[in-house]
Amino acid sequence: MAAQRDQLEVDVLFVGAGPASLAGAIRLGQLAKAAGRELEILVIEKAAEIGNHGLSGLVLDPRAISELMPDWLENGAPIEAPVGRDEMWFLTKGGKIKAPFTPPPLNNHGKYVSSLQRLTKWMAAQAEELGVQVFGEFPGQELLWDGDRVIGVRTGDKGVDHNGNPKSNYEPGADLLAKIVILGEGPRGTLAKQAIPRLDLDAGKEPMVYAAGVKELWQVPDDRFPAGTVIHTLGYPLPPETFGGGFIYGMKDRIIDIGHVTGLDYKNPTTDPHNELQRMKEHPEIRKLLDGGKMVRYGAKAIPEGGFFAMIRPYADGLMITGDSAGFLNGMRLKGVHLAMKSGMMAAETAWDALQAENYEVKTLAAYEERFRNSWAYTEMRSARNFHQGFEHGMWAGVLNAGLATFTGGRAFGVIDKLSQKPGYEHMQKAGYKPKETPRAQIDSVLTFDKLTDVYNSGTMHEEDQPSHLKVADTNICRDRCTVEYGNPCAYFCPAAVYEPLFEKNGDGKVDGRLQINFTNCVHCKTCDIADPYQIITWVPPQGGEGPVYTGM
Repeated sequence: MAAQRDQLEVDVLFVGAGPASLAGAIRLGQLAKAAGRELEILVIEKAAEIGNHGLSGLVLDPRAISELMPDWLENGAPIEAPVGRDEMWFLTKGGKIKAPFTPPPLNNHGKYVSSLQRLTKWMAAQAEELGVQVFGEFPGQELLWDGDRVIGVRTGDKGVDHNGNPKSNYEPGADLLAKIVILGEGPRGTLAKQAIPRLDLDAGKEPMVYAAGVKELWQVPDDRFPAGTVIHTLGYPLPPETFGGGFIYGMKDRIIDIGHVTGLDYKNPTTDPHNELQRMKEHPEIRKLLDGGKMVRYGAKAIPEGGFFAMIRPYADGLMITGDSAGFLNGMRLKGVHLAMKSGMMAAETAWDALQAENYEVKTLAAYEERFRNSWAYTEMRSARNFHQGFEHGMWAGVLNAGLATFTGGRAFGVIDKLSQKPGYEHMQKAGYKPKETPRAQIDSVLTFDKLTDVYNSGTMHEEDQPSHLKVADTNICRDRCTVEYGNPCAYFCPAAVYEPLFEKNGDGKVDGRLQINFTNCVHCKTCDIADPYQIITWVPPQGGEGPVYTGM
């Protein structure tokens, strides 16, 4: 018997309470208030509290938020500090080379160190003051359709046991119907992933490529690293053929925000983003910064690095897509929050015009892309259009390409207008049953930590008696092919020890065993959905409210 689901009708539904959706909701609320019109604007979020799943190494470019709310600083936005010291280091195994000047794309003069968790929590309060409804514990599970037009979102059920049967506290998800649905779910969004192939939104686009960002917050005993200090690193611990680098930001109350980004287009299947952060901390210069401190928080997040040519068509009948879900991130500047905000604002202005015209079809919502093309966001994204592609042949080629692009308006190696790229997982090289393992950090539980310790410090909680939200289409592939061909890279790329391949060769040379999925460890980074070389893992939201608690992240 089908569950009886509550229905709620609204004018505009934003999915995901990140900077894109919240900026969009605020902008739409402003427009409605100025016109004296009442709108039903709803923002839903899978976390228990707004901001709990928000993580970024955030140096905020204030351009978008200043457009949205000119008095944002005076109105109490939670900023850690203006950027003061700004440096770039190249790390060798035992030393560092400080760049004589900060590359122009990474010049953070006039920017602010902040916490995405605190910023989005504050933005949600600003939206609510404008009459926007913001609800936590509402994960968007599937899109609702009328033909190929999006008409709403079904939220996830609660109270289902591990066999899929209703428990005593069973509560079916609601059907939220809207004239316009705006997706701002972050990278590799569940609903965006449903819409893109069905509506062919990536036709003619380059494949999106991603990186995995892993970070910790440390409290140190003195003022050795003042708030507003910003350092970016290249080199150690990554080999030259792997894209990535580190960041170290000074925050208030003697907190150091330290993280490492590893491109998910690496070649060695034993590459481990969590391990790369631990190895980075073993470097003498970094060890010195953290000496005597205590790690207080941990988290991980995928980052859309594909750039301008990988940006999907962000609109369809009844639908717009914003922020990381649509590829609004400038990899060259290591910044996406201001672009996410701007995308939400442009979507809101398009939604306002559509509501005025009472027309929610493609021909009306296409104005969203036109707004983008006429904005500073387009200029910025296009100027970095070949950034990640330049690293296809290693770090030094990528650095050279980025330097030339800075002075040629984004042309690759100074002359080529467009470089192509392929999905990150296609770069992974088959290495046999025992691939050559990348160097491992020495875990001492003082400076360096294993994955389970870091998961504990992420605040992650999931009820065990529920279906796993990590769907593996065919675990026989994991046993019969992946074990032999790649050595089970899921055991490495997951930064939360979710995947535990319990496989071994028997006397006949065949592989026996099973894949253990420890889904309660999951920190919602979506790396598995992205990096799996067979593309058989699908990440979907668990019960509403569950997952990490990224306080201060």
